[in-house]
Amino acid sequence: MISTALAIQMATQEAVTDESVMGMASALYHNRNEMTNEQFAQAMFTYSAHLSAMTATLVTHACLTESQINDMLETIKEMESMGKGVE
Repeated sequence: MISTALAIQMATQEAVTDESVMGMASALYHNRNEMTNEQFAQAMFTYSAHLSAMTATLVTHACLTESQINDMLETIKEMESMGKGVE
């Protein structure tokens, strides 16, 4: 359990310090005064979504094996196809 917690912590740290995430944060910081409130809000949302997705991806890879990830993706595909059949 401790190793999983440490892996999650490392994955989160890796996501926060990722080059693309840091680049977005830097662009937001340096260009905040040139943006309208709406543009800034949209940029913050995009940044937050990118960081969240990166964190979720890295944490998933830290907690699951490759075969577990493949099983999860297959289950998601099956659920999506079932959902399309219900509509």
